[in-house]
Amino acid sequence: AAQGTCLPWEPKSWGGSAPPCGAGFCLPSGQKLLCQLSQQSRWELQQMSLFLSSLLVMLLSHASLPMRTGSATSLSSAIVNQRLQELVKLFRERTDKVKEKLTDPDITSDDESPATSPAPAPVPPPGGEPEGDKSAGDEHYCEMLCCKFKCRPWLYHLKNYQFPSSIDPFTNLMYVLWLFFVVMAWNWNCWLIPVRWAFPYQTPSNIHCWLFMDYLCDLIYLLDILVFQTRLQFVRGGDIITDKKAMKEHYLQSERFKMDVVCLLPLDFLYFKVGVNPLLRFPRCLKYLAFFEFNNRLEAILSKAYIYRVIRTTAYLLYCLHVNSCLYYWASDYEGLGSTTWVYDGEGNSYIRCYYWAVKTLITIGGLPDPKTLFEIVFQLLNYFTGVFAFSVMIGQMRDVVGAATAGQTYYRSCMDSTIKYMNFYRIPKPVQNRVKMWYEYTWHSQGMLDELELLVQLPDKMRLDIAIDVNYNIVSKVALFQGCDRQMIFDMLKRLRSVVYLPSDYVCKKGEIGREMYIIQAGQVQVLGGPDGKTVLVTLKAGSVFGEISLLAAGGGNRRTANVVAHGFANLFILDKKDLNEILVHYPESQKLLRKKARKMLNTNNKPRDEKAPGDPLIIRPKVDTPKLFQAALAASGRMGHKGPLAQLRWRLKEMQAAQVRWKVMLASSIHRPINICKAFMARLGQSPSAADTDITLAFLS
Repeated sequence: AAQGTCLPWEPKSWGGSAPPCGAGFCLPSGQKLLCQLSQQSRWELQQMSLFLSSLLVMLLSHASLPMRTGSATSLSSAIVNQRLQELVKLFRERTDKVKEKLTDPDITSDDESPATSPAPAPVPPPGGEPEGDKSAGDEHYCEMLCCKFKCRPWLYHLKNYQFPSSIDPFTNLMYVLWLFFVVMAWNWNCWLIPVRWAFPYQTPSNIHCWLFMDYLCDLIYLLDILVFQTRLQFVRGGDIITDKKAMKEHYLQSERFKMDVVCLLPLDFLYFKVGVNPLLRFPRCLKYLAFFEFNNRLEAILSKAYIYRVIRTTAYLLYCLHVNSCLYYWASDYEGLGSTTWVYDGEGNSYIRCYYWAVKTLITIGGLPDPKTLFEIVFQLLNYFTGVFAFSVMIGQMRDVVGAATAGQTYYRSCMDSTIKYMNFYRIPKPVQNRVKMWYEYTWHSQGMLDELELLVQLPDKMRLDIAIDVNYNIVSKVALFQGCDRQMIFDMLKRLRSVVYLPSDYVCKKGEIGREMYIIQAGQVQVLGGPDGKTVLVTLKAGSVFGEISLLAAGGGNRRTANVVAHGFANLFILDKKDLNEILVHYPESQKLLRKKARKMLNTNNKPRDEKAPGDPLIIRPKVDTPKLFQAALAASGRMGHKGPLAQLRWRLKEMQAAQVRWKVMLASSIHRPINICKAFMARLGQSPSAADTDITLAFLS
């Protein structure tokens, strides 16, 4: 107690009952051994120690007495001395074992890193009311005029929202959402300005609706310039700049700022002189940089970006047709509606009919009436040239998009065709070929790739480590063999894991083979087989289980597989090679010592016989063996012959030894039963049932 530290009392250690004083435990050498007791309990403990000490001294003194040869007493004393010495030795061994259990209850607790102390409880808020109850009962109300109403949670958070001082354009989803609104405003201008200019859809009766949408788009442009673009972070010399003044200066000096200013030229004031002409809003279409930025940010977020690329390429084609239809209506109106067979005749829906004409012209379908005037001929020639060029560009871009989307599938088919050609060349049996094809199909459909290392090798080590930690650290950290090891060593080990797919009924490892790998089940199940026929399922391991870890560090024949492990279905496993682990442990000598020590313990535990009795305290004083009947008959015959002969003398000496044993039993009983009774009373005071095992452990510890 003088060498230790006093810690709070733990009721679990004594069956849930508190000690009389309730003070705490004393921890010599960092372990919980004794507790502070009341004065009466300490006196009982001292009395019990005194009795055991006196008994031990008496036994040792008796064991050291010289034997007197040539008499029955000396013979009995020699036998008793030998037995007492054996008992003292056995009691000492048992005492050492019990002390080791008390000081080291967990077999690996001395090897693992000490657990971190729990964080202190948060200080309760002033006023005595718990914080959780306060937040649960807190209601948000808003006052408007003379009314008071309850706010919705999202309205309350929106009210207290603070706009960020700087925005990361690559990872901030709010900025991507804002770019979506800017692109919608840009599309409004790009699609409807040509329609309002060419077709008679803008009239004095609906001019206010058009102007409202125009100025709403201008407001979005203005907010983008004043609020968002001046808060975008940028990189200068490898550093991310988040200073407000620096971000504003960077935007004002960029080309994008000049384009944004041109977009918002106030040409609308010319409406008062020339009228509401949609062509005066054509500079609003120059904000195309926001459109391309939105495409890049959205493709980085989407998991299947090729779908958006196909939609965007189709929109390009539709927009070209849209502009061509507007130009055709303008040319028809310039020549006069219905003046020739080439121009629009003014019947039906003007936009649909002009759009149909634009489709036939740009895609060069043919079947159109021939132009009559010089203007119509020049217009038609320009239309054909533009159509051929635009259509070929669209087809080429669509091919690239589809090719990029199916690049992985093409690579998979190429690898599979090469493998099939190889197997046919060497005449591999059909069952083996079918299993190879099955492996290709399952690996591709489950992972989307044949070898994930080809993808990860392109990334830097830091990113590969981050991915490996997110995928495998929770599983590897739970392996008993690696608990308490250096954290960085585990990180290095995660980068060496490789993924392998096993088909149904594939042998992961076989009994008797040399173990050079450790397996971590990522998905699927494996079965451990044993029994006389080797087909009995001993246990089924599921996702997250680990096996074969002892083979990584076992030596001297201990790395042999002890059972067959078969994949129950399709199983995805991570494998760590012994060679890779040894290369890692060179840089972590302390972890290497710890791993080898744990491996020896686990190997010794696994090598124990199955029929061995459960670990417990062995009997020190075993029951006496009965005297053989033949020997008893010989002693009886010698008694009838008198006190002559060696058997008669042996019988007389045995009687003396039995009398000596009776005297020793009386003495031992008087010396042992009293401290045992004190021990039982002491443990009953602590609230425990005074079982024989508890009493024996207490006596051994006190001795």
